[in-house]
Amino acid sequence: MTTTTTEKKEMNVVKGLDLERYMGRWYEIASFPSRFQPKNGANTRATYTLNPDGTVHVLNETWDGGKRGFIQGSAYKADPKSDEAKLKVKFFVPPFLPIIPVTGDYWVLYIDPEYQHAVVGQPSRSYLWILSRTAHMEEETYKQLVEKAVEEGYDVSKLHRTPQSDTPPESNTAPDDTKGVWWLKSIFGK
Repeated sequence: MTTTTTEKKEMNVVKGLDLERYMGRWYEIASFPSRFQPKNGANTRATYTLNPDGTVHVLNETWDGGKRGFIQGSAYKADPKSDEAKLKVKFFVPPFLPIIPVTGDYWVLYIDPEYQHAVVGQPSRSYLWILSRTAHMEEETYKQLVEKAVEEGYDVSKLHRTPQSDTPPESNTAPDDTKGVWWLKSIFGK
């Protein structure tokens, strides 16, 4: 039975994450609302590419009003000597004039053995993402991943399902929001 909780305990983080297997496209199935994402964003996804130096290129994309909003950044292990899947992500904002660095935690809390589904969060439990390699997820799988978040102390009543199309758009088929309107709106909770 899925419940909500605010109990704070030490979080279990995936150990021995195979970073190469983790690379590729992940669709956001659900997340906590964030001021860094548009309120009405759809088809939200992240694409990760391993760089030669071991860091990860991050491309986050979402569609709002028929336009593609995106931001690029990088991720790296918080402690290169640790086997825990605790990463740091860095973006430069605003996306239309990237000058201010913003760094956050990206902890992989769960990954299935086939690397098809993941639960990602961070230590304050203010952010949570349920990710899938496909744009849609079986309801039973979703419930199991939500339960994993509950086990890690997340208040899952804040989870918002992300609308995903049956045929997700490709990056080059929609006009880009080059003015960063989505980003500015998101700062003001729109």
